[in-house]
Amino acid sequence: MKAIILIVSSLLCFVTAQTGAEVYQRNTARPVNQVVFGQVETMRNITQRQVIESAQSGWKTLGGALIGGLIGNQFGGGHGREIATAVGALAGAGAAQYYQSGGEVVENKLVELLIRSDQGALVNVIQDFDSAMVFAQGDKVRILYFDDGVRVDKTY
Repeated sequence: MKAIILIVSSLLCFVTAQTGAEVYQRNTARPVNQVVFGQVETMRNITQRQVIESAQSGWKTLGGALIGGLIGNQFGGGHGREIATAVGALAGAGAAQYYQSGGEVVENKLVELLIRSDQGALVNVIQDFDSAMVFAQGDKVRILYFDDGVRVDKTY
């Protein structure tokens, strides 16, 4: 029973890691390493397409391997039966993987900002589009540097 729970837990962690979808709200407090002020030189809205695999794809492949192994086990005897079982399991897993749907396509709305810092450096940032904070050329902004990334906010 512990092994099954471990496998399910591992699969859920794998699925979560594959989606890359960690939601961050603007009002969530995080330690900031550096703040740089500047002005938006150019702004453009872009999209990113991401294919999200079905959370059940691992189970479908496992089921295909199981059924293929059971069918392969019906043939041969001795070592021949073991080989037929292994070949059937591989064929079943391959067939299940091939016939699965390709997943769901998600389109992320992003904004690309080219910012001239007050020190004169150019900084390019791509971040999630936020309808509550729409940028335009000439906007005064602050660039927040974190351990794991960067975020741009308007300064008022």
